[in-house]
This record gives sequence, structure tokens and C-alpha cells, in this order.
Amino acid sequence: MIWVLWIVLAAVLAFGAWVRLAPSDPGRWHRMPATVEDRDFKAGAMRVVEAGPEGLARLDRIARGWPRTRVLAGSVSEGMVTYVTRSALWGFPDYTTVRQVVDRLEIYARLRFGRGDTGVNRKRVEAWLADL
Repeated sequence: MIWVLWIVLAAVLAFGAWVRLAPSDPGRWHRMPATVEDRDFKAGAMRVVEAGPEGLARLDRIARGWPRTRVLAGSVSEGMVTYVTRSALWGFPDYTTVRQVVDRLEIYARLRFGRGDTGVNRKRVEAWLADL
């Protein structure tokens, strides 16, 4: 019976290591869909907001100050940035790509693992926009 507990513990630890250490390929995650519109979906959220010509620079400062968030790819000068935000307990990565199109920001936030994000991407995007 004790060996079953050891196997379960090893599986949990292996899963945790896999989630935290799996590389994030910028070629896969630093992109936007063909159409970005205000909508929520099971695995994330999209928003389009008027933010002025400096919108991306302002949102970049907000995102970089968010807990457990780092830049995966892109820059303000390129006009598009993708951020990785990890959950506190397991370190699940969520990806948020923000693109400046004239005076408008297009935001695409989504999860990497699983089928649903329980609204965390929507909440994070809304918090960033409230700070904007």
C-alpha cells in the first residue's frame, strides 16, 4: 500500500516539474488570431480597446509589474508583446499577447494546459485594463 502512495507522490511531483519546466516556444505563442474581438471563451479572453498611441507602452509597464509575469517575446517598439503569467501554486503558464494597431490595443489571453481557465485570463486582462 505504501508503494502506491510513493507512485502517486512521484506522479504529482513529475507533473509539477513538467508544468513549470516545459519550454515556451515564442514561435507558437507570440502570435495573434486573424480576428480579435471582445469576447470570452473557455480557455481565455480577447479585448479590443481604444488606448491612444502610447497604449502599449502603458500596458507594458502594468503587465511587467504583475506578479509572476515576464515577457516571452516582442517589445513595445515592435508593436506587439507576449507575456507569460504563471499561477501561484502549480506554475501553470498563461499567455497574453498585446498588439498596438494605431490607437487601439488588441489583447489575446489564453491558457496552455487544460481545457478551461476558470476565468483567470479574463480577470487578469480586465485588471490590466482597469489600471490602464
